[in-house]
Amino acid sequence: MKITNIEPFVVSQELNTPFYFSQWEYSTRQICIVRVTLDNGFYGWGEGYGPAAVIKAGIEFFSQFLIGKPAIENETLWQEMYRRSMDYARSGTLQAAISAIDVALWDLKGKLLKQPVSVLLGGIKNPRIQPYATGLYFTKGSDLAIKLAEEAQLYKAQGFSAIKMKVGLSIEKDIAFVAAVREAIGTDMKLMVDANHAYCSKEALELCHKLEKYNISWFEEPVSPEDYEGYRRLRQKSNIPIAGGECEYLKFGFKRLLENECVDIAQPDICAAGGLTEVKRISSLVQAYCKDLVPHSWGTWIAISAAVHFVGNLDKNPGRLFDDMPTMELDRTENPLRDELTTKSFSLKNGIIEVPNAPGLGVDVNLDYLAKYSEK
Repeated sequence: MKITNIEPFVVSQELNTPFYFSQWEYSTRQICIVRVTLDNGFYGWGEGYGPAAVIKAGIEFFSQFLIGKPAIENETLWQEMYRRSMDYARSGTLQAAISAIDVALWDLKGKLLKQPVSVLLGGIKNPRIQPYATGLYFTKGSDLAIKLAEEAQLYKAQGFSAIKMKVGLSIEKDIAFVAAVREAIGTDMKLMVDANHAYCSKEALELCHKLEKYNISWFEEPVSPEDYEGYRRLRQKSNIPIAGGECEYLKFGFKRLLENECVDIAQPDICAAGGLTEVKRISSLVQAYCKDLVPHSWGTWIAISAAVHFVGNLDKNPGRLFDDMPTMELDRTENPLRDELTTKSFSLKNGIIEVPNAPGLGVDVNLDYLAKYSEK
């Protein structure tokens, strides 16, 4: 059961409707996925979050140290990759390359042992997950408030009990768009906002105070991920819970975030922060600080399935006899690389995901679509 091949693929697809947020515009989806194959023919799929071509180069760099090694010893392999990159890549895209390979190794381990990844992580503590819908990005054209309200109503009709929308264009526009969405969905649906670090701490605090009346469940990435003090001050002065962490890497990055009292909700991305192996460690750290953890997820069903299995195993915080179901991010934007390239072993029914019991992650890749979407 030794590794014989590690193949990264950069896949891309132009979008029918480009969209944007406070930092960038998306007109094309581009993702790096990886297939790890064993000498017995078994294979596992992984995915990295970030600039796809750079992640692909990182995977190719790490592959030389893993070929011929036993795939089932995933922590040993993780440590090998981490030590090979620690001198110059303690955070950033090479960690996403480690994450992609690590996710594939967990998928392989589950297939070899005929167990779902959630069981191998320690057991299914949360058999049912209530995800929130991520969408409500900005698009060009007039009547954006109306479009956002209609999109929000669509997610409510699909059974979602919570949605997350983008903010960060300006305080005035943010307030107008949030007001339109809140009016459209009513008071019985949770609403979160995400600025993608568009504001300084003074602006973010002003926006927090003006949004409080709209019952915002959390304000995500209000300030720069480098501004730990700004995060801390915002938490002290705002009644809206603060979320962040998709730009943090490894347990060491989250240690800084938690030590500085930056967030109420930590949001590691499994496909960037170190894979399932490291995010499992991060979850223990977050629990030790008595904070919540809701993973960031953006990509194909490989990344989303990794989050499903992780949340299925996640400890309750604080833990009660009668408790809410845990949540996770479920991207609803246009994404043929998710919906055509990859398949999954679970579905969303009445706003609920049941953790699947298929071996591994329970995902696969359509090789015809892989050939169609792969960059040459």
